[in-house]
Amino acid sequence: MGRCCFYTVGTLSLLLLVTSVTLLVARVFQKAVDQTIEKNIVLRNGSETFDSWKKPPLPVYAQFYFFNVTNPEEILRGETPRLEEVGPYTYRELRSKADIQFGDNGTTISAVNNKAYVFERNQSVGDPKVDLIRTLNIPAVTAMEWAQLRFLRELIEALLKAYQQTLFVTHTVDELLWGYKDEILSLISVFKPEISPYFGLYYGKNGTNDGDYVFLTGEDNYLDFTKIVEWNGKTSVYITFSDFESVQGLPAFRYKVPGEVLANTSDNAGFCIPKGNCLGSGVLNISICKNGAPIILSFPHFYQADERFVSAIDGMHPNKDYHETFVDINPLTGIILRAAKRIQINVYVRKFDDFVETGSIRTMVFPVMYINESVLIDKETASQLKSVINTTLIITNIPYIIMALGVLFGLIFTWLACRGQGSMDEGTADERAPLIRT
Repeated sequence: MGRCCFYTVGTLSLLLLVTSVTLLVARVFQKAVDQTIEKNIVLRNGSETFDSWKKPPLPVYAQFYFFNVTNPEEILRGETPRLEEVGPYTYRELRSKADIQFGDNGTTISAVNNKAYVFERNQSVGDPKVDLIRTLNIPAVTAMEWAQLRFLRELIEALLKAYQQTLFVTHTVDELLWGYKDEILSLISVFKPEISPYFGLYYGKNGTNDGDYVFLTGEDNYLDFTKIVEWNGKTSVYITFSDFESVQGLPAFRYKVPGEVLANTSDNAGFCIPKGNCLGSGVLNISICKNGAPIILSFPHFYQADERFVSAIDGMHPNKDYHETFVDINPLTGIILRAAKRIQINVYVRKFDDFVETGSIRTMVFPVMYINESVLIDKETASQLKSVINTTLIITNIPYIIMALGVLFGLIFTWLACRGQGSMDEGTADERAPLIRT
């Protein structure tokens, strides 16, 4: 009976160890998990994932922060601007995809991203229809830039004087965001129909889409699902791995937009207007995309920009925690757990000899407003995902569990072997004892 048990334990230990090694080499359970995840995650028409991608269930919030000008007269005398951050004014983004078309091979999908904004009073500092912000008169600054084309100079000079336009104006948050009718733009639009008589930093973006996107479906690699590869025919901004994070108790890889994206390099030479006139690292001149309006993009508070942009403005306090753009992705499923896209809108200002409205203002990149678009997985969804991940980890660790059992039975086999040898030694000693006594 003992000898039978002894061989049974040894055989079982060997079988368990061989089975565990075979499973690890063949990646049987890992492949099964990958296939299950791929089946659930890859964007395919009619799937639950496709429906969630088409109309995201997680709330996305857009927080707008404005820079209120506190010393306009001093700025016109050439002194340093003193700006005060005011915000957030928070809006819930209602998103949905439309005009969806799958690529021929099923690896890509194109769509437009419709957005509507609903104000969230309990997450805001005030009422956007009441709160006033003093900021740059962007239509007037833009008109002055257009006046350098000469054929509009006399008209613009006359309009500025007739309407007594100044370099700084005061409007409500609602007007600055969603638009107001500007006197100068209204008359210019008569001669240039492509110019709207209305101005707003987000004018025309509420209830509309922001262009054509091309996404990866994950058919080639499920971890690439929903990755944006193209926007309006242009390659999207890339992100790089930054750090390991934890979101609602879930492991995450953090990816961020590297500083090189806004660096003063040849890759961004197309944004140097005029050609060769690059402003420096950390800012991007997009006037070519805005009908010549001197709009400059950066990260909030000139985070990751040249120090000279920060020191030129009193009130800039760049901070990684508040101003970095990032995406936290669960490495097992590829699901976004948390993300924040933070972009600042600035205006390039300078003194124009032909326009007294600019006074003796310094040449600078002047902050106007920044937006923080963010999403965070809720606790209920995180709990569900955590359960799935824990189950997946157990399944993928089955070969190691089998190996551990094999090692355990191996130790028992060794113990039985040593015990059996000890018993044999005792038996031999007992057999010799009578001979010694005789």
